Amino acid sequence: MATLRNIYVIGAQSTGKTTLVNALATHFEQHPESIRNTESQPKLIKEVARGVLQRHSYTADDIVSSKSRALELQRLILEAQCEAEKAASKQWYISDRSGLDPLVYARLFVGWDETSVLIQEPSWQYLQEMMRSGLVIVCESGGEWLINDGVRLMPQDRDAWLQMHTTFCETLDGFGIQYHVLPAALRDLNGRVEFALTRWRRSHWHIRLLRSKLEGSRGRDQGRRGGGDEGGEGAEPGPAGEE
Repeated sequence: MATLRNIYVIGAQSTGKTTLVNALATHFEQHPESIRNTESQPKLIKEVARGVLQRHSYTADDIVSSKSRALELQRLILEAQCEAEKAASKQWYISDRSGLDPLVYARLFVGWDETSVLIQEPSWQYLQEMMRSGLVIVCESGGEWLINDGVRLMPQDRDAWLQMHTTFCETLDGFGIQYHVLPAALRDLNGRVEFALTRWRRSHWHIRLLRSKLEGSRGRDQGRRGGGDEGGEGAEPGPAGEE
């Protein structure tokens, strides 16, 4: 049985990420026929940063007031995200944020050179491979969702908000992780859900096409090797393709 691709919804603060994650989870719950074969419902990985802030007595101000505390906070968030994804690895999941988020925050508020410490962490080595095999949706900043909830770190101004989106995209590009930008101008929730679903379905279509081509190539290779034997007897069959 083929494993469905995990979905990561990431981006700057207050860009509708959690709203989209919850709406996607609701869609799959209400439309189980949209999940191929007998795959289970997706696991929902909620934002881990809030739990880390509470458990370790951090505040959003620590990110801007102390570089050492900011870097340690991002390391803790990276580890928590890794633990959450490993715990959900027996099924597919939708993740509110990703392992890339702490790297972006460290890059912006600590410095890129210092962020290299996080890049070497085994947790990031694991998480970046998971992101490469998943579907990454980046919610663009610039919409009307910028609300201070008293927990998250708020951008100083609109330019800083837009710059964080740019940093997310640049960091993804730097690690060679493919992604899709969900435009801020697309404000209708149903339209945002369909944006993500369309790319999720399309990604599976591409995977099946590549597998079909690979199996066809293997079959031709086996046929040529089999043709060298008398009547083709004794030729081993090619490996079975996944579906």
